[in-house]
Amino acid sequence: MPGPSFAKRAAPAQRFRILVADDDELARTLHAEFVRGFGYDVEVAADGIEALAKVALGVDLVLTDAHMPNLDGFDVARRIRETRTPQDLPIVMVTSLEAREDRLRAYQVGINDFINKPVDHVELRLRLHWLLELKAAQDELLASQATLEATVERRTRELRSALEDVTAAQRRIQEGHLDTIYRLTLAAEYKDHDTAGHIERIGRYSEVVARAMHLAPGVIDTIRHAAPMHDVGKLGIPDHILLKPGPLTDEERAIMNTHASIGGQILAGSSSPVIQMGQRVALAHHEKWDGTGYPNGLSGEEIPIEARICTVVDFFDALTFDRPYRDAVPNDQVRDMMREENGTRFDADVLDVFFSVEDEIEAIQADASGR
Repeated sequence: MPGPSFAKRAAPAQRFRILVADDDELARTLHAEFVRGFGYDVEVAADGIEALAKVALGVDLVLTDAHMPNLDGFDVARRIRETRTPQDLPIVMVTSLEAREDRLRAYQVGINDFINKPVDHVELRLRLHWLLELKAAQDELLASQATLEATVERRTRELRSALEDVTAAQRRIQEGHLDTIYRLTLAAEYKDHDTAGHIERIGRYSEVVARAMHLAPGVIDTIRHAAPMHDVGKLGIPDHILLKPGPLTDEERAIMNTHASIGGQILAGSSSPVIQMGQRVALAHHEKWDGTGYPNGLSGEEIPIEARICTVVDFFDALTFDRPYRDAVPNDQVRDMMREENGTRFDADVLDVFFSVEDEIEAIQADASGR
């Protein structure tokens, strides 16, 4: 004989509030409607920053997408677990990730359960039912919350009235941080022949390749902003060398090559994950797979993956756009040149992925050049 329904058991004690976090408005709205239809109250968040803020409202379960900007679902879970246990606040991740490593990583950061995209209405109801029933049993063991409801409601109203301002302020801080990075990078490129166009393309190309390599969502978002910092060390190169229209002498070339070390020094010591990755890219984007690059002669997987990606996309972009001392080289010729250095200058795996997404790369290139 089946036991009492979950709704009958839970209703007298509390009405559960579920936080739905997803940067896709259509998915967020659909999942929120599902949850509301199950009889739960719903809070929604458009990104990881807002999700962490709204946890303070006293939500009972977090339903989060894996892929979100600023803070992805893994980052949200990790930060929640700093103060809340899996029994205290269950987290369900909506994901298309199938790799065993991704699943293990999710469990390590404190995800209680998964549900695959596209979300099945019945499966979602059953998973939420089960997790909330466990939570209700634990809550009953801890203490009755009847006498606290008035205080909780009052504090919720007060928190809700402040959340918009807090979330907006955090977004402004994040936007200001990225804008500062962009302007630092632009200052370096301003001395060279290309400016904002080059750094914008390098970021977009790197993002496309990183996504095709199935790197973690947070890494993909970070490399989008970090890769453009690859040449920030050019700020330290004298103009008569940096802007020389003809070939450099050996002495001039040696000075030019110091821009990688200078960039590493400029960006070293930051607490920002974006600048930390930018420092690795700036320092290592002229290293070569076979160990003949500079400044440290790294080889193979000693070279950070973000630098290996930047090496490929920077080579392609540098040759396929005009310079004062030469015209742009056609894409086909550049690809042939890249193939010749497959396994010497370039990581063969990264280069293969780059060629596999060449339609996306050329679309970005055409958009930038008006072709």
